[in-house]
Amino acid sequence: MSPSVRLQEMIRVIRGARTQGEERGVIQRECAAIRAQFRQADNGTRSHNLAKLLYVHMLGYPAHFGQMECVRLIASPRYNEKRVGYLGAMMLLDEKQDASLLITNSIKNDLSHSSQYVQSLALCTLGCMGSAEMCRDLAPEIDRLLRASNSYIKKKAALCAVHIVRKVPELGELFTPASRSLLSEKNHGVLHGAVVLITELCERNPETLEQFRKAVPELVQIMKGLVMSGYSPEHNVAGISDPFLQVRILRLLRILGRNNETASDAVNDLLAQVATNTDSSKTAGSAVLYETVLTVMDIKSESGLRVLAVNILGRFLLNNDRNIRYISMTSLQKIVQTDHNAVQRHRGTIVDCLKDQDASVKRRALELSLALVSAVNIRSLMKELLLFLSSCPPELRAHTTSGIFNAAERYAPSQRWHIDTILHVLTTAGGDVRDETVPNLIQLITTATELHCYTVHKLYRALIADISVQSLVQVACWCIGEYGDLLLRGECEETEPVQVAEDDVLDALETVLQSHMSSPATRGFALTATMKLSTRITHNVDRIRSIVSIYGSCIDVELQQRAVEYNALFKKYDHMRPGKTLGPNYRLFMTFVSHSHPPQSVQLQMKAPSGDVIPAHGLGQVTQTVLLNNPNKVSLKMRVRVCYTSQDFVCQDTVQIDSFPSPAW
Repeated sequence: MSPSVRLQEMIRVIRGARTQGEERGVIQRECAAIRAQFRQADNGTRSHNLAKLLYVHMLGYPAHFGQMECVRLIASPRYNEKRVGYLGAMMLLDEKQDASLLITNSIKNDLSHSSQYVQSLALCTLGCMGSAEMCRDLAPEIDRLLRASNSYIKKKAALCAVHIVRKVPELGELFTPASRSLLSEKNHGVLHGAVVLITELCERNPETLEQFRKAVPELVQIMKGLVMSGYSPEHNVAGISDPFLQVRILRLLRILGRNNETASDAVNDLLAQVATNTDSSKTAGSAVLYETVLTVMDIKSESGLRVLAVNILGRFLLNNDRNIRYISMTSLQKIVQTDHNAVQRHRGTIVDCLKDQDASVKRRALELSLALVSAVNIRSLMKELLLFLSSCPPELRAHTTSGIFNAAERYAPSQRWHIDTILHVLTTAGGDVRDETVPNLIQLITTATELHCYTVHKLYRALIADISVQSLVQVACWCIGEYGDLLLRGECEETEPVQVAEDDVLDALETVLQSHMSSPATRGFALTATMKLSTRITHNVDRIRSIVSIYGSCIDVELQQRAVEYNALFKKYDHMRPGKTLGPNYRLFMTFVSHSHPPQSVQLQMKAPSGDVIPAHGLGQVTQTVLLNNPNKVSLKMRVRVCYTSQDFVCQDTVQIDSFPSPAW
């Protein structure tokens, strides 16, 4: 059986293995045979054995014992053996292997070989695995080949020079003169290699970048020739003349025009020409247009050109290829802050991408939609985002809720709209909101004084409907505890009036306390709300006392501590509770508060009232001293609720005091 067939036979047997163990057995036998033949004198089969070993390496099995055989074959005068040896060196050797240094001299000799194909093998190998030391030794040879007359060799030498510059950046100056001369070549392969090399040089050295800015007109002419040239079967790809070279030139022009008015002005007309004359129906044309857009956005381009670039990205959004839609939205995301109005024109298309089946496209559409929210479109765009939230994948919910909250906080047209939006999010995806959502919403409700009645009614209805969403339940409990009297009053201009009894409210809070779905934090909110209601209701104080006392022996330490403290309040200050009268006189009870959550800069201390009975007929008064420390001179407001009983008739009134003397603030 001939050696070439032996390789094919080995591949056939390996592929025919039914188990991994059987495959390993075949490879172990073959590797043992290859080792034995490597030890023998040259019998003409070395290249075939190394070829088999390279296939074994491609399958992921150890093949390091073939490294020295690569060195031997590279030194061979026969092209077939030299070719396999160089291929083995590129696959089995790297700069960390000592054996790589042994081929330096062979590469140097082959770079001066009479055959262009042998020179090409040496150039490819050096460009693939050449170490920094090898690059320093052979860089002069590469510079010589860059000036050769053979286009095939110049193309390979340019790409090898790119590897050398990446390994040893200071050698870039050596290749600068030769790389500039390569731009006059007609061969597209040489031009491509030259543009890649110049790009690498410009990115690594500001001085070189300044030198090559003088070559912008030359690059523009090359690009115009590609755009306006007729059909060329040698370079045509889907109707586009050499899109690979076009993309490389556009990328280089972007680097040269960045932060430079002169270079940018020289490129503007070309970019407009490319944008209007390139067909985007094929992938090749889309690639060129995409690179054009990136260049327009990165240089100092004209405003009309930037609008044209955004419109190109807008057309990409309608493409059937999801990859093109994805890169379009990625690019729009980068420019939405600088060209917001231009991107806004494509808002409808972007929102439609929220319905895309591809998860990555959906995520990009979400990020871009959130970036497009403004005071002008907040209502319409928020409807789309809330609709998306109701059906979005679980992995996007947290990001969606966070984005909606941020947008609502920045652009809310009214406090009621703001509160409604957050409550909608909590109802839809309350389990995916951030921890700070609850205190932020509480602060918002507190400041919206005129909406307290509306909010407490809405949250009470939400609590009755569902107690599984912990964040929503916590806010509802807090609101009922603070504004339960407004709920019991049953009068609300903002919403349909609902008559709620004291027992109904306590039933709802007790359900939260007893539910297995309630977290310890949620039970804490519910217990505190229950305790607060003891000052806002008149007929169920004993029931509240009973509820609170149960949790004095709760297994949760914090809940137990709260219950014990609340029980102590019942015992110590029960005489101040409204509902108990002393003869014909007025029994008075006052919950002076400056704010539900006073600013941290304001310190508040309330002294005990001078009494709890006001004699009839104005024959006496009750006073209470409030000490305020207000170093930052914050504007002060105080809400006072007065509850009193006269001759078994219970009265309650709430007033707000705004006219504090100026020294207080």
